[in-house]
Amino acid sequence: MTTPAASATPTLFDPERRLGFFGPAGTFTEQALLTQPDLAQLHLVPLTTIPDVLAATSSGDVDLGFIPIENAIEGSVTVTLDLLAFDHDLLIEREVVIAVHLNLLTVPGADLDGITTVVSYPHALAQCRAFLAEHLPGVQVQASNSTADAARRLAEDPDPHVGALAPARAAEVYGLEIAASDIEDHPENATRFVVVGRRGIPRATGHDKTSIVVFQRADTPGSLLGILQEFTARAINLTKLESRPTKRGLGDYCFLIDLEGHIDDELVADCLRDLKSKQADVRFLGSYPAAGAHGDSVRRDADAAWRHADEWIADLRGQISD
Repeated sequence: MTTPAASATPTLFDPERRLGFFGPAGTFTEQALLTQPDLAQLHLVPLTTIPDVLAATSSGDVDLGFIPIENAIEGSVTVTLDLLAFDHDLLIEREVVIAVHLNLLTVPGADLDGITTVVSYPHALAQCRAFLAEHLPGVQVQASNSTADAARRLAEDPDPHVGALAPARAAEVYGLEIAASDIEDHPENATRFVVVGRRGIPRATGHDKTSIVVFQRADTPGSLLGILQEFTARAINLTKLESRPTKRGLGDYCFLIDLEGHIDDELVADCLRDLKSKQADVRFLGSYPAAGAHGDSVRRDADAAWRHADEWIADLRGQISD
């Protein structure tokens, strides 16, 4: 097993590289990547949609992509999951988690009571339902490509009757006013972002996460239990389990799984090896430094126990007569 490094987010990237992110300027995505010093020094390329970011990364137009993958309130960003699982041969190299605070932005001098339309990214609109129902009952909502795109559109076509849900940074970027701040329904809201690239797997840090997609050999009773037992037997903790349609027909589902540990950990490698041999397929989406505080030592203790048991088996096999 690789010795844990001092930092869960080592400097990985050459400052000459290009990073495409879900833009335009002023998105939560930009805000999240700016919390990472080595990402912030790259040549940043805002792109219009999540599919644009992943396509540009796959083609080599940019070296890395930075996109949202999960929200604490609204759940997974399904377009990100599906494109990584089915359409692009990319690996997750890091995750970044930030708190999400939404604001109602207006053109300077606009009256809150006069707002008749609110524009934003669908996830953001969903996260502010209570505020809109209480303070702007009957308001029309319109979807935009991103929260910052909603702010940009309002700045380009100023209308005192339109508001945009966006980060505070978007107000600075586009010269708008914050009519109401921190209006999300759940103040503990957070969004998880990932760095994706083509070049490989970051070394283990001792506080890592691995993402995979498991395709069932057959949709039979107990098939999911059989998958989960592989993790239970090795004391590997799952941080995410989600089913997604495989696009092959009704009722045909795969499982997207995030687990604690790194492919370089013996227990994780052994688990993935068994899954690959027993299921229809396993797609590896990456092992990468996990965000947040370091977890407890349960996984490392289990890994040490597995090594001890492996040595025991090897010793017994060494006693087999020719």
